[in-house]
Amino acid sequence: MDTLKPLAGCRGPQGPVVLMIMDGVGIGRYEEGDFVRAASTPHLDWLRAHVPFTQLKAHGTAVGMPSDEDMGNSEIGHNAIGCGRVFDQGASLVNKAIESRSLFEGAAWRELVQNGLQKSSALHFLGLFSDGNVHSHISHLEAMLREARAAGVKKAFVHILLDGRDVPPQSALVYVDRLEAFLKELNAGGATDFAIATGGGRMKITMDRYEADWEMVKRGWDIHVRGAGPAFPSARAAIEAGRAANPSVIDQDLPPFVIVRDGRPVGPIRDGDGVIFYNFRGDRAIEISRAFEEDAFDKFDRGPRPAVLFAGMMQYDGDTGIPHRFLVPPPGIDRTMGEYLSATGVRQMAISETQKFGHVTYFFNGNRSGKFDDKLETYVEVPSDRVPFEHRPWMKAAEITDKVIEAIERKRNKFRFIRLNYANGDMVGHTGIPQAVQVAVETVDLCLGRVMKAVEKAGGILVVTADHGNADDMYEHEKKTGAVVMDPRTGQPKIRTAHSLNPVPCGIYDPSGASCVRLSAAAQGGGLGISSLAATCLTLLGHEPPADYTPSIVDAG
Repeated sequence: MDTLKPLAGCRGPQGPVVLMIMDGVGIGRYEEGDFVRAASTPHLDWLRAHVPFTQLKAHGTAVGMPSDEDMGNSEIGHNAIGCGRVFDQGASLVNKAIESRSLFEGAAWRELVQNGLQKSSALHFLGLFSDGNVHSHISHLEAMLREARAAGVKKAFVHILLDGRDVPPQSALVYVDRLEAFLKELNAGGATDFAIATGGGRMKITMDRYEADWEMVKRGWDIHVRGAGPAFPSARAAIEAGRAANPSVIDQDLPPFVIVRDGRPVGPIRDGDGVIFYNFRGDRAIEISRAFEEDAFDKFDRGPRPAVLFAGMMQYDGDTGIPHRFLVPPPGIDRTMGEYLSATGVRQMAISETQKFGHVTYFFNGNRSGKFDDKLETYVEVPSDRVPFEHRPWMKAAEITDKVIEAIERKRNKFRFIRLNYANGDMVGHTGIPQAVQVAVETVDLCLGRVMKAVEKAGGILVVTADHGNADDMYEHEKKTGAVVMDPRTGQPKIRTAHSLNPVPCGIYDPSGASCVRLSAAAQGGGLGISSLAATCLTLLGHEPPADYTPSIVDAG
């Protein structure tokens, strides 16, 4: 690995360069529903008025998604920030693999299909069920089901994880009706049995991440594998029952269910079956993959473990090989900022709470789980509370801030680069509860003020930004007029829980003025995305960014 060259005329600040990622805090387009704008944010407001400040694209093609209609997310956002360039991401890669048929011509797909044909066994599809295009897309599921039928597979079962987070909060039946019509078409003639087998909200079963709650995965295992859970004749009936019990429930929180025929589960996962976890995003796919693949597994009692062929849509962790079998190769991200800094001998710190810890480490480092240099890198995980985010919208921001300030003020073995993530704007934003979201944003701003003071005292530089928007766009708006969409049941604005398509802020706070920071021509011209943050941080540290990195937001010298 090459080392970085010194930047002519810039030695970098006396203190550290601190990269603060305010997860889910974007720049809203509409005043109504923008709970960043509604919140009291005196420190962010001061930065906007007094320091080099711009806005960056954090969605669509700027972060490697197929089109500018696609929202960004924390995973691809931290990929882009950390690697300093734009790579085709999961959704784009899967789209291209389906269009080119490389997915269906690959060894993993052929093995799964042949397994079903030779053993007369079932092929199962498990994953997030929507067109949110953040973890998965229903069109990918439909393409695989269509191809499986064409290849002669007779039995295929779908295990649906309801969304309501990357799509409207109560939209599950739209996707259920679409899939049921599609399956009816595939089953025409009676030669095949393709059906929905189980389901439940994504925050109730299966899709845990960072080992925050293995009980979620166990509930999913019991539903999908054992067929043990509340029984219903159809997915629609299960969802309607969940809403009857709790009319305000968001799809992600709907209880799990098992579809039955003649009193028996339609499609539990059995010995000899094939299983495809069709999410392309990795963070919420790793634990269920481990449950299917690991022989020595102690996270929960799996009971009799079926012998199945398991595959992921992509490999979710290349370092640990999870899963072993996958349909589409992940993006080959290399030469990240963290790797360059380690090779150059720069001491770094990465910190967040559990909910975003993997983002400032694994995703920031280009989907790499290990450190580049144990002696130079320090990772700090603050355990997240295991309660609904709206109950404690302050989350662990204060604890993160305490540790960051301690690191900034460190006397021996000083960190030159510190990156941190406040999860509040995103995780609380997904709850759809405006009061909690406003508290979350104000919490982050309060912590921002504390970090600003520490940076000033240490003679450092603070880069304040976000990975995508969320809290800035929490009402549904009419596309043509921008008017707020009202919920006919409540007479209140219809809540939006998904990420926004809005740009994110970026301010450079250099209180000492030692680096003579000024916005670059590229930033003044507009159009830069969050991938420019890597070159920005390297420039502020006094290093020349790699030639193929997205241009820096600042000139310094």
